[in-house]
Amino acid sequence: MGKKILFVINTMGRAGAETAMLELLGRLDSPAYEISLYVIMGQGEMIHKLPPYVRLRNPGFDAHSVLSREGKRGMIRTVCRAFFKNGGQIGKICYIVKNLMPMVRRGKLQTDKLLWRMLSDGGLRFQEEFDLAVAWLEGASAYYVADHVKAARKCAFVHIDYESAGYTREMDRDCWDSFDRIFMVSDEVREHFLAVYPEHAGKAGIFHNLVDQEGIRRRSREAGGFSDGYGGKRLLTVGRLTYQKAYDIAIEAMKLLKDRGYRARWYVLGEGDQRRALEKKIAAMGLQEDFLLLGAVENPYPYYAQADLYIHATRFEGKSIAIQEAQTLGRAVVASDCNGNREQIEDGADGLLCALTPEAVADSIASLLEDEEKRIALGQAAGRRDFAQGQELETFLALLD
Repeated sequence: MGKKILFVINTMGRAGAETAMLELLGRLDSPAYEISLYVIMGQGEMIHKLPPYVRLRNPGFDAHSVLSREGKRGMIRTVCRAFFKNGGQIGKICYIVKNLMPMVRRGKLQTDKLLWRMLSDGGLRFQEEFDLAVAWLEGASAYYVADHVKAARKCAFVHIDYESAGYTREMDRDCWDSFDRIFMVSDEVREHFLAVYPEHAGKAGIFHNLVDQEGIRRRSREAGGFSDGYGGKRLLTVGRLTYQKAYDIAIEAMKLLKDRGYRARWYVLGEGDQRRALEKKIAAMGLQEDFLLLGAVENPYPYYAQADLYIHATRFEGKSIAIQEAQTLGRAVVASDCNGNREQIEDGADGLLCALTPEAVADSIASLLEDEEKRIALGQAAGRRDFAQGQELETFLALLD
């Protein structure tokens, strides 16, 4: 009988953390392991990519995106069920109210952070004990594995800048004490996590995202990509339509580029709760034909391969898989000089880092639109990056020894 491993994740939506988990699962195809997956929300379109040897432990699953109309209805039903399941309604309400007040004072309401604890407490309970339980994300996954899973060993993964993401010690309720190892996806993520939890330095390690570079290159040659016949320069960004990704700044940068006369078009692959607000801003600036929200796509790699420049101007990051994908396909990258991004780009050698202002983003893009030789050289340097990752898998499997 193989070692029993349970992975827990919040949703299976189309995003970087889910992609990274699927890559790891794809490398665990062995009779030595019995692998299970539990999805807190029981929802997400990426579930179709789950390897056949991984047992999905949700009794029912909704493959709609949580961002679609059907998915949002399903999400509301899940939240309501979680409130009543396993009791403790008064405690659930008190937790939400207690953590709502600091958000109100900061002027930044984050509904998902308020609900993760309730969704964890209202989740499925397993009677069996696992050899290893893995909380793949912060929030509900970490709370659930810490409080409600029986396992010989427990580990967690942190993918974001913990200080900037909005989590607090009050929300977490000492959940990190329950883990034997806490893996961070980059050195900067570790630094910012330990700024909040310095007492966990001894068990905070680094586990870089696993990236299948050959698979990315192969899929980039499949049919797909841009279909609008545009003859100017194509700018590409891949990422969810959220506040973190700073598309409001990108739209203003695109307006500056158009006003300066550059023949370029900016495309975005991704969905999110900011779509309506971004569409209004695009229309207000007259950029309906210049800044295009294409939605999420199953295979983004032909778009990378066909783009002239990749832009990743975000407010903060953990470690961006989108940047790694762009680099794998030899695209020059312009990124904001923020946590996460600066660890992935050597400024002036394989990309450009800039301040997160419309003027700085526009200036950096313009410099590479004007200098094709430099743009090509940066892309070639990016394409030579080798994300060798044998050590990460060994580190993970060592938890089973």
